[in-house]
Amino acid sequence: MRTRLIWIVGILAIFGLAMLSSAGIVDAQKKFASAYYYFNHQLLLGLLPGVFLAYGLSKFKYKHFRKLSLLILFGALVLMTLVFVPQFGFGAKGAVRWLSIGGTTFQPAEILKLALVIYFAAWFGGRHDRLKNWAYGAAPFFILLGFVALLLALQPDIGTLIITGLIAIGMYFVAGIELKKFFAIIGLGVVALSLLIWVEPYRFQRLQTFLNPGQDLHGASYQVNQAKIAIGAGGLFGVGFGQSTQKTGFLPEVVGDSIFAIVAEELGLVGAMALIGLFVFLCLTLTQIANATDDAFGRLLVSGMNIWIMSQAFVNMLAISGLAPLTGIPLPFVSYGGTALITLLAGLGIVLNVAKK
Repeated sequence: MRTRLIWIVGILAIFGLAMLSSAGIVDAQKKFASAYYYFNHQLLLGLLPGVFLAYGLSKFKYKHFRKLSLLILFGALVLMTLVFVPQFGFGAKGAVRWLSIGGTTFQPAEILKLALVIYFAAWFGGRHDRLKNWAYGAAPFFILLGFVALLLALQPDIGTLIITGLIAIGMYFVAGIELKKFFAIIGLGVVALSLLIWVEPYRFQRLQTFLNPGQDLHGASYQVNQAKIAIGAGGLFGVGFGQSTQKTGFLPEVVGDSIFAIVAEELGLVGAMALIGLFVFLCLTLTQIANATDDAFGRLLVSGMNIWIMSQAFVNMLAISGLAPLTGIPLPFVSYGGTALITLLAGLGIVLNVAKK
């Protein structure tokens, strides 16, 4: 299982680099006067550090993370709050989501995802009475999740908020929560998300765009309609690697949340389904590792990583295909983002250690 996991992740990472180099070549030339800026940045400041960190963590006994979980979570929350300090935090397009410390720029929300996976695995895997006793188990869960939601809503980063919510609820379910309580939590989550959409006009506009993609074609509906054009142009086998026309200035965020549309345009339905197949194969492999793990903490760690990767991947692909509201969530291993790639590989390094045991 370990070898299979390494192969799948390796193929996804290499595929991601290849598609990033193609999707971002025009945008990189315009913005940085270097056609392969995104490729080089992702390779040198994302993939390589991530591989080294994953290797190191695969040798580090995963059970130590149970004792370190609270400290890791506290550190991640501190980084999240520093985003709002002018000396450290900065933003773009109306959102403040990045930190610059000592000349290093990164997105702390990505670190928070991994910290939450580790913390919830320790919390639910430590004592079973936290599941039996609703008040004892749920109160700290909601307090923590509420604080995280507040930080993400203030940035604002609703896409990451959705993913962290799915991680938390999914891990609660895997831990063994009763179904009626599980659905109660889902109901509360839907109400909270609805309120966040209602208070911000642009979020409500995205929901309207999903329900009626034909309205405001040059405004709110522009990105998803251009993505559909790219996907439709790809046909069965695609227009050819590097031959996309939508990446030349028509489709926004070609190296971010729109990159799946470029995959479908250049590689067609066959290429898009191959990528989806890789994620499904990864999901099955992680599920097999989790089921083979006797330790509750290790099982929840692997399950949390699985929920994180799959929820983010399929929410992204559904949204950019017009099958779900647009959220701005990047595609794991493929979209541009060094912090995201490093934390994903770090988490999978821990999974490798669990699989080894």
